[in-house]
Amino acid sequence: MLLQLNGVVNTSFDFVGKISELAITYAPKLIGAIVVYLIGSVIIKWVCNLLKKALTARNFDPSLQSFLFSLVKVLLSILLLLTVFGMLGVPLTSFAAILAGLAVGIGAALNGTLGNFAGGVMMLIFKPFKLGDLIEAQGHLGNVVEQGIFNTTLLSPESKTIILANGALSTGTIVNYTTHGHLRVDLVMAIDPGVSIEKARETAIAAMSTHPKVLSTPAPEVNVLKVGDGMVTLAIRPYCKQEDYWDVYFGAQELVKNAFDKNQIAGPIPHRVIINKQ
Repeated sequence: MLLQLNGVVNTSFDFVGKISELAITYAPKLIGAIVVYLIGSVIIKWVCNLLKKALTARNFDPSLQSFLFSLVKVLLSILLLLTVFGMLGVPLTSFAAILAGLAVGIGAALNGTLGNFAGGVMMLIFKPFKLGDLIEAQGHLGNVVEQGIFNTTLLSPESKTIILANGALSTGTIVNYTTHGHLRVDLVMAIDPGVSIEKARETAIAAMSTHPKVLSTPAPEVNVLKVGDGMVTLAIRPYCKQEDYWDVYFGAQELVKNAFDKNQIAGPIPHRVIINKQ
């Protein structure tokens, strides 16, 4: 019985001794890892705050600010954790291989999505358009109502919602009708060849000038587009602000047509030639 008790006591002392040995061996590493983690957390917070101030000062899009802030914070946090694990003696080779494999697999599965994501980031940085702009892209025309990381949403003149993938949008042609501040409305009307072109021009310009949304600068223009086919085709071009485009497009045509009728400026009369071969 005494021998058994002595064995238990010796085993206990050995266990305590091993714990003490492990504590002496790993305590400095553990304390160092904790200190590095705390200091690293403070540095990450400082870097993220500095980045946030820099993005705000440069007037970056709010959604891009949020994304870049989160991305930098996550990457720095992962780097800090890897450093702490390395200090504790955790082998990082297999861990890094697993991360690389996951990255390759996720990248292959989300190939199109990542392309849209990259396109969205590039457009938020270079800003080819902003919310409210009237743009034409990918065969669609509409006002930008939402600009996200993956998609851009347009509202067409017919009140149709158009969702465009940022990947194709960023690499394609974008026509921004709003950047310059005003738009030219292209109208085409024909008159009889016997009518004075100068009279038709003065009448059309005077009629367009009465429209409240037609700009005086640049002034409306009327030019001869084509002569032939029994008519003189006029290019009638008033200018307006982007948001007034459709009002001017329809209103100016009506005003010019009524003015032509009032001033007896006749439109082309179709002619048909019949040849009787007998």
